[in-house]
Amino acid sequence: MDEKLARYEFKKQIEELRSVKGRATELISLYIPPTRQVSDAAAYLRNEYSQSSNIKSKGTRKNVMAAIESIMSRLKFMKSIPENGIVFFVGHKSAAGDQTEMVQFAVEPPEPFTPFLYRCDSQFFLEPLEGMLDVKESYGLIVVDRSEATIGVLKGSRIQIIKNMQSRVPSKHGRGGQSQRRFERLIEIAAHDYFKKVGEVANEAFLDLPEIKGLVIGGPGATKVFFAEKEYLHHELKKIIIDTFDTGYTDESGLRELVQNASDALSDLQIVREKKLMDRMMREIIKTNGLATYGYRNVKTALSMGAVDIVMLSEALPSTMTAVNCGSCGFMNASTTPPTKCPSCSGDLITTEIDPIDEIVKMAEQSGANFELLSTDSEEGTALLRTFGGIAALLRFAVDVT
Repeated sequence: MDEKLARYEFKKQIEELRSVKGRATELISLYIPPTRQVSDAAAYLRNEYSQSSNIKSKGTRKNVMAAIESIMSRLKFMKSIPENGIVFFVGHKSAAGDQTEMVQFAVEPPEPFTPFLYRCDSQFFLEPLEGMLDVKESYGLIVVDRSEATIGVLKGSRIQIIKNMQSRVPSKHGRGGQSQRRFERLIEIAAHDYFKKVGEVANEAFLDLPEIKGLVIGGPGATKVFFAEKEYLHHELKKIIIDTFDTGYTDESGLRELVQNASDALSDLQIVREKKLMDRMMREIIKTNGLATYGYRNVKTALSMGAVDIVMLSEALPSTMTAVNCGSCGFMNASTTPPTKCPSCSGDLITTEIDPIDEIVKMAEQSGANFELLSTDSEEGTALLRTFGGIAALLRFAVDVT
């Protein structure tokens, strides 16, 4: 499975597990790392099964023992633990009225974990899995001049501000003679102290982040190069400086400008790919016969014609939508609040529950189109969702999708 789609499916699975609520401590989370033997896990569960017989509430006792029995029966058919381990989520969730309903999930995570964990609570214990959704590679960002500096971290599509610093370095004046030279010395001393403080904040922020892959530095003029080349940054950070780049600003907008100007050097990053895709999308949209379209109906039509080069989908699309089709006029759409009658001809509609991302991705794979999942952490991802409904496509050739 494509890495982007696998990440989306994993994220969707965690959201489903997060929505499960138990009436009491009747939901079991069991994390079995790849280093454990099946027999060890089974022995542990047999002991927990024995201990659960002491639960005072009859209903809770019954449900907990049933959940443990369910996991033990699954383990009987396992010869070994999968290479990344396995996590069982089993128990009784609250249903209508005073009723409960048995739920069972077995999750093979995208990366291995080490601790063996057993939790029995009113909700599933998801913290170890949620940590696997975090972007593992990050880039340090610094924009600096003599009046201001901003330090941040780029993680995936999200720029996180660490600190904005205003300097107190005096500006130069027009006095002459010894007074001017003395004042210039004072300015240089103040600038050195300010750059030293910026370096200390950057060192403290980035040295504690082992996932930092590189450091990019920006700002107007030559100040950024001076700061990068002198000894203001820790020697370990100086080793990972990718380059310096011109920016017009040194505030939060300067960090965004820095990422944009460093796009060639950071070409593998998600935020850079998203910006390039959306820039291309906007250029094509404004053309008379531009190679772009958007919306569920138009994108599906273009996919069925083999006209799509790249499909762009928002990760924030609902996992369940209702697709409607009109047998009379061919109207087609998908939404969370579908119409009861066809808006084009008032005819009857055929409704189907769909996962829009799964459906579009399958069509893309069948037609040979590429696809990108955009998060809403970036401005481009947010624009895709709000402006284009979360579904858009760049085309190989112009088609009439009306």
